[in-house]
Amino acid sequence: MSITLSDARIVTPDGVHHGWLTIEDGRITHVGRGSAPGNGRGLGGRIVVPGFVDIHVHGGGGTGYPAGSEEQARRTVAFHREHGTTTALASLVTAPLDRLKAAAGMLAGLCAEGLLAGIHYEGPYISAARCGAHRPELLRSPSAAEFAELIKAGDGHVRMFTLAPELPGALEAVRECVDSGVVAAIGHTDATFEQSMAAIDLGASVATHLFNAMRPLNHRDPGPITAAMVDDRVTVELVNDGVHLNPSVIDLVLSAVPAARVAFVTDAMDAAGMPDGDFDLGPMKVEVRDGVARLAGGGAIAGSTLTMDRAFRRGVQINGMTLPEAAQVTALTPAHVLGLSNEIGSITTGKYADLVILNEDLTVQAVMKQGTWITEP
Repeated sequence: MSITLSDARIVTPDGVHHGWLTIEDGRITHVGRGSAPGNGRGLGGRIVVPGFVDIHVHGGGGTGYPAGSEEQARRTVAFHREHGTTTALASLVTAPLDRLKAAAGMLAGLCAEGLLAGIHYEGPYISAARCGAHRPELLRSPSAAEFAELIKAGDGHVRMFTLAPELPGALEAVRECVDSGVVAAIGHTDATFEQSMAAIDLGASVATHLFNAMRPLNHRDPGPITAAMVDDRVTVELVNDGVHLNPSVIDLVLSAVPAARVAFVTDAMDAAGMPDGDFDLGPMKVEVRDGVARLAGGGAIAGSTLTMDRAFRRGVQINGMTLPEAAQVTALTPAHVLGLSNEIGSITTGKYADLVILNEDLTVQAVMKQGTWITEP
């Protein structure tokens, strides 16, 4: 099966080009400039960007992954795909170990099916001082036996583990992550700069939602934020929803850290795409008012209602990013984190045809996954 998309503004790593592309058997076989050599599906000058890759997402469309329901998980995947996310991890939150293992086992089946790119454990090995929307009484220090059980529960599909490097046993857990092929992420942490660097030296390579639920940056106490920003081995997650971070902080990070080390994430929970109301985030009760999710009673921010298309749009319209820069931080950088940048993340010959068609105002007009339309133009 061959598809040609023509009369498009194609966003590639080296610029934006008016041209065409051909897809065969789910992969991009040609990317050309100007008029297509034959008949094609004309896009009327619309913008084509690579499918978004979200490495930190809990839910959306009224459903979520921590609930442990296959039906909810499938609905969450479908919701975010309609917003251009063609590849995603399923992020779990701190919960009793048996509940975490059961959820991971269910999600492993969806990973094997190709609906998800893997599982992300956010907790339970995080700091009580920086726990955010995680239940403090369920937090714990890593143990080798527990860690092995959680990894095993994912049946080879655990891709990321967020932990606080200052906890007893945490550095050993980082080492185990690396040995198991799992991305070790620093997050929900009160670690010092030195403790953070110790984890990075052992292979920790992601900073979970930089600034949020982290020891603050101080000129004599640089902490994990500085460690992550200055070290070329680390990719920093940013929740670009206008709530988690002031836009000027996004600007600061983008001026200091190369886009190849910045990944926009949603950290979305069930309420993404839904009206204000009351929701669950794992075992926690969440209130969403004016689109902002907080723990019931006006507590900590509890995930977001963000989608990746809005994060992309904010990057361009508010932070002044170019289209290729925005594509880098929403697709290619997170694909690299997952070890998938040879297959997805950019509009490049040989990669899967995971594409998002955007109107001039950068709203989603159509989405394609591996050459098949999810929503058609």
